[in-house]
Amino acid sequence: MSSTRTFPADFLWGSATAAYQIEGAVSEGGRGPSIWDTFSHTPGATLNGDTGDVAADHYHRWREDIAQMKALGLGAYRFSISWSRVQPGGTGEFNPEGIAFYATLVDALIEAGIDPVVTLYHWDLPQELEDAGGWVNRNTAYLFAAYAERMAVELGSRVSVWTTFNEPWCAAYLGYASGVHAPGRTDGADALAAVHHLNLAHGLAGRAIRAVLGADTPLSITLNLHVSRPDDPTSAADVDAVRRIDAVGNRAFLGPVLEGAYPADLLADTAAVTDWAFVQAGDLELIHVPLDVLGVNYYSTGRVRHFSGEGERSQDDGHRDSDASPWVGVDDVEFLAQPGPHTAMGWNIDPGGLTELLLGLHAAYPDQPMMITENGAAFADDVSADGLVHDDARVAYLHDHLEAMGVAMDAGADVRGYFVWSLLDNFEWAYGYDRRFGIIRVDYGTQERTWKDSARWYQRLLSTNTLE
Repeated sequence: MSSTRTFPADFLWGSATAAYQIEGAVSEGGRGPSIWDTFSHTPGATLNGDTGDVAADHYHRWREDIAQMKALGLGAYRFSISWSRVQPGGTGEFNPEGIAFYATLVDALIEAGIDPVVTLYHWDLPQELEDAGGWVNRNTAYLFAAYAERMAVELGSRVSVWTTFNEPWCAAYLGYASGVHAPGRTDGADALAAVHHLNLAHGLAGRAIRAVLGADTPLSITLNLHVSRPDDPTSAADVDAVRRIDAVGNRAFLGPVLEGAYPADLLADTAAVTDWAFVQAGDLELIHVPLDVLGVNYYSTGRVRHFSGEGERSQDDGHRDSDASPWVGVDDVEFLAQPGPHTAMGWNIDPGGLTELLLGLHAAYPDQPMMITENGAAFADDVSADGLVHDDARVAYLHDHLEAMGVAMDAGADVRGYFVWSLLDNFEWAYGYDRRFGIIRVDYGTQERTWKDSARWYQRLLSTNTLE
């Protein structure tokens, strides 16, 4: 760690969380059940049978958590709203108590000098909507837009940036294709319909928010974009494998959101799965709403090759094992194990992949500002005899990825901010409480918060704006 780098004076430093991962209080304050309540209570769906029923108890401890953010020196806090907390069934009456929770949170953040960055959907669809078809049902997109409109009315211009979705790739493919995330369905055609309806919901919601708050209201979407490399760069089949993963993993969202069109090769690659008849006239125009900032989540890279059909296909793509693949329409591509080092998630550590991703986006969309809306790592995080967590591996991970981001900025990538994932240890979806991403440790028995060394390191970085 010998480099020294000073970031622009207006660079936005923050941290991020998600509602179901930290709030708990799943049956309090008028909240209704979401698909993650149902999924996490399904035997075998999550590691150790863990649920988000209590999580980090942020619903009751938000004042303490904002105090931690202020002490860290965060310029912004990216959090998600639980749709089922503000509108329990996803249709009909809104819940004043749920709305008040988020309105109070926003006001307290502003009072602490922290910009509220709101994500409207981080995977927790109201269960009643899933019962009606979920994201496979086109009507869900319109209901989402109505929910977004109401949040714009309630929270208004106090919100610094409105983000429609976090990682719609996961919501669609892990939820409806491989089934390792809620709602746990395994149908490739349904997953592609969900892709489109999530894209449509983004466009409808963005337009609804701006109709309430004005055309200059800052709008974003956060995508987990995949950096894939061919196992053999000289193999045309392996290079094409990268193209196919890029189509279903990245351009299925980038195309309609930023260009107003689905890539022709995506439609061709998936023609045997669906005819895409769910795309109706005018949809792509609705989806293509200008973004103020593109949210980019990055953790690791992938290595792929053409699958010959002989033997067992390798599926080391970083997600939980399933008999069904999230990679719809690309059954002749396999993911190979990556060399280390690895995080506790089994993900390889490759800061250079972040530089590659940002420069690729800059080349494709040179006028599009970006933010790193998630970047971080899970490690074992043993508590030392002194009662502290000396997480040197996480500090090194964050340092090296920030340097990689800086290299991309030097080369012209317009990156406006960085949000470390995560502020707190939390419910890590299908991995339950086994994997810890937080820079602040949570003792799940007592809910005590303890700063890890990475939190102190991040505090110093934010106070100096300089990476050393």
